[in-house]
Amino acid sequence: MKITIKTIIVSVFLVIASTGQMKAQGIPVYDNTNFLSLIKQLFESAKQTSEMIKTVKFLKQAKETIEKVNSAVAQYEAVKEINENNEVLVNMVRNDLRGILNSPYIRPDEIDAVSNAFNTIIDGSLRNLEFMNQVLSNDFLKLNDAERLEILEAHWDDSQKMIADITLKNKRYKLIISFREMQDRINNRETNY
Repeated sequence: MKITIKTIIVSVFLVIASTGQMKAQGIPVYDNTNFLSLIKQLFESAKQTSEMIKTVKFLKQAKETIEKVNSAVAQYEAVKEINENNEVLVNMVRNDLRGILNSPYIRPDEIDAVSNAFNTIIDGSLRNLEFMNQVLSNDFLKLNDAERLEILEAHWDDSQKMIADITLKNKRYKLIISFREMQDRINNRETNY
């Protein structure tokens, strides 16, 4: 019985001791394979992130370059069209004004008015060309490309209006000449009876 009492006491002591906090002792166990694989994944993520940052920077620079080229192309097109419009103006004035002024149906007192009407448009066209050259210089009021393009488009609109104005004046003077020529034929017709 002594053994059984000793066994019961030891068992009770172990049960009482085990009801308190039990703490494990010893060295924690790590899975080295999982830990190394996690570190490798972190390094790969860092590499991919840095590559993505480089790609974003490259795309941003490419976008800025494309915008500059688009702006330059648009400016070139606007300048080209303005120059073409001014060339049309000069040719119209040169050819049509000569034909109008050489007509016997334009009175001498009208020559100055006709010449002044055409010359005013040509002077405006030349002023626009000069201003356009100033706008295209890089130092003109420190304009950016969009502002420069906006000014060029306004001058393109002006050059279109000048062509319409010259065409209208030309048509009006030709109608006057045609009317006077018809009037002259009616007044000076010969009767053949």
